[in-house]
Amino acid sequence: MTEREHEQGHDRADRADGAGHVSTGTPAGTSAGTSAGTPAETADSAAAIPELVIISGMSGAGRSTAAKCLEDLGWFVVDNLPPALIPTMVELGARSQGNVARIAVVVDVRGRRFFDNLRESLADLEAKGVTRRIVFLESSDDALVRRFESVRRPHPLQGDGRIVDGIAAERDLLRELRGDADLVIDTSSLNVHELRAKMDAQFAGDEEPELRATVMSFGYKYGLPVDADLVVDCRFLPNPHWVPELRPFTGLNEEVSAYVFDQPGAKEFLNQYTELLQLIAAGYRREGKRYVTIAVGCTGGKHRSVAMSEKLAARLATEGIETVLVHRDMGRE
Repeated sequence: MTEREHEQGHDRADRADGAGHVSTGTPAGTSAGTSAGTPAETADSAAAIPELVIISGMSGAGRSTAAKCLEDLGWFVVDNLPPALIPTMVELGARSQGNVARIAVVVDVRGRRFFDNLRESLADLEAKGVTRRIVFLESSDDALVRRFESVRRPHPLQGDGRIVDGIAAERDLLRELRGDADLVIDTSSLNVHELRAKMDAQFAGDEEPELRATVMSFGYKYGLPVDADLVVDCRFLPNPHWVPELRPFTGLNEEVSAYVFDQPGAKEFLNQYTELLQLIAAGYRREGKRYVTIAVGCTGGKHRSVAMSEKLAARLATEGIETVLVHRDMGRE
């Protein structure tokens, strides 16, 4: 599947349900005679109002890719939320005691009859002092037609007509929203990575995109992990299985770990592979990749791979990479 197909597929995916948290505090203009409390309490409520981004645009232009990017940056994302419910989401977020500080809502023509309520909802948010930004994903007719044809799916508004008829109807429906947009991104000539880079530039601030790693030990005799991005083979090291006093234990045992790393090349391998992963991690960040799974294997997934995974995960953590450690096959024997 091409990157364009992947992007189109994202636009059709329903990634999140509508039951989320959002926040709108008490409006700054609340009268002192109401139950809003003291000025200090009112200020605290105003500070609780979350940052809100509304993602919309043409079907096939990359809305879901943009939303996923914000989700990876820590935003609370709701896909295909009826516009009339946006103020309610903001209200709920205000009650989350800061747990939901940034909300992104994907609004598009899948909302059908609900889409007409968007302007009213935006006016309601403005009256409550909620700051919001609108990101509009645009693309040329030719690019959109190619994307729909490549996945052999109809445009949601084409009905019994052609794809271009659906695109024209959608453009007309979204015309005013596009005019109100704070950020318009034309994805006609962008791939998925380039779109993510643009979103990162707008919303990631000065922070480098975070990379999360899963380090997984496994046994080759149980098969390769299907979700592995990188595979490390530790079978070049002597197997503690053939040392009677070590056989009952695992790589979590200090004696087993010491035996593994006393072998020629073990420490050198750990050091050099860690350096290699630093280069790979930098490249993943530049390409907008947020997750990587590193599979470390030996014959049974009990001794060498477990010991190496433990050390490797610790090294990655010291490099500032959020790391999860999983021993897939330990205990299966």
